Amino acid sequence: MVGAALAQALRSNPWTSELRLVLLDRQGQPEAGRSWQGPPELRVSTVTPASVALLQQAQVWTDLQPPRSAGFNRMQVWDWAGSGYIQYSASEVGLQHMGYVVENSMIQGALLKQLLQPGNTAKLMFKESVSQMTLPPYSQSGLNGQSGNALASLQLESGRQVRARLVVGADGAQSHMRSLACLRTSGWAYGQHGVVATVRTDVPHSTAWQRFLPRGPLALLPVRDGLSSVVWTTSPRHARELTSASPLAFALAVNQALSGGATPARNPLLAGVRGPGQGSERPFHAPPQVVESVGPSPRSFPLHLRHAGRYVRPRFALVGDAAHAVHPLAGQGVNLGFGDVGALVSTLAHAVEAGRDIGELTLLEEMYERPRQRANVSMMAALDALKRVFVPQTGLLATARGLGLDALNAFPLAKNRVMMYAMGE
Repeated sequence: MVGAALAQALRSNPWTSELRLVLLDRQGQPEAGRSWQGPPELRVSTVTPASVALLQQAQVWTDLQPPRSAGFNRMQVWDWAGSGYIQYSASEVGLQHMGYVVENSMIQGALLKQLLQPGNTAKLMFKESVSQMTLPPYSQSGLNGQSGNALASLQLESGRQVRARLVVGADGAQSHMRSLACLRTSGWAYGQHGVVATVRTDVPHSTAWQRFLPRGPLALLPVRDGLSSVVWTTSPRHARELTSASPLAFALAVNQALSGGATPARNPLLAGVRGPGQGSERPFHAPPQVVESVGPSPRSFPLHLRHAGRYVRPRFALVGDAAHAVHPLAGQGVNLGFGDVGALVSTLAHAVEAGRDIGELTLLEEMYERPRQRANVSMMAALDALKRVFVPQTGLLATARGLGLDALNAFPLAKNRVMMYAMGE
């Protein structure tokens, strides 16, 4: 998905539109412009306004906007152990929506539809993978980072050979291309699984609900056709129980998770306290009741944090999960990947405009790797810290956590700054 977004974004940029592109995919060709009839698929992404802007520039957002997706204009976060809660509203920062929930297959289909248009300069090769890759050594980059005349060379499983000025690895967290480039990663397994499901609620909604539970956070997000998506982080054993539960039993488990524990209420110590800014106190809103799971059965997957120490080599770059994999608690994974795409497109557009080599190491380091590593590491550290802070369910930290949520909610300027950061603004 991120690789297709990069190809289409390069085609849509006037400076890079004439570059010859080859897009390799080990999978078969997906459906272009997939129909959005029937239940939503389980794999969805929460797309921020910054990512929407990228998809608009790539000329695919018209095929993804509501009713093909669902926007959410409010968010409410609360804790199992304490009574604190925090609420966000898009209107507080002058926006209509905080983000949109879109099926991954819809994004892939919209991108493929554009990439298959007549006159396209991109060559799409499906059921094709790379067996060997040869990159220029660092020693040939020179003091100025130039890669010289040596091109990257790819040997494909089919026997074909591809030579390129730049190779981009966008093949996910278990990236084969990253391994071929000898780029190392660091990270750890969380010992948790993410469970995803599509559910029907008693009333449609446009709010992103998230509760931190003893085993991990649970999010209830709106998707198209008035349905909702559940993203539940929990233990491997509990994940097996949830994925084998009946539709009604799964709904009961979600409702118990969202309504059990402490009863949210504004801390009396902060009654009437408001920081600089506008707005008024809003009471806690109970989430809608889940009636049943619908469509495909719930599925689970293990959760990891992984980050590549380097994103680039001469004539090579990583984007998306191939460079960084994060905890899904804030739905930032695909947005970090789209952020990589935007930065790399800007880097290559600058190279074309300035007459520089698009595979030049210095160019890739200074304009792509360094700024994206700063942005990605900051977000990854924030998500990991948030996950760890919400683990304890008793004691002083749990009490302070609830007070912290209330305190942040009482100061609009600080709260809105956090919201804008999460929205990519």
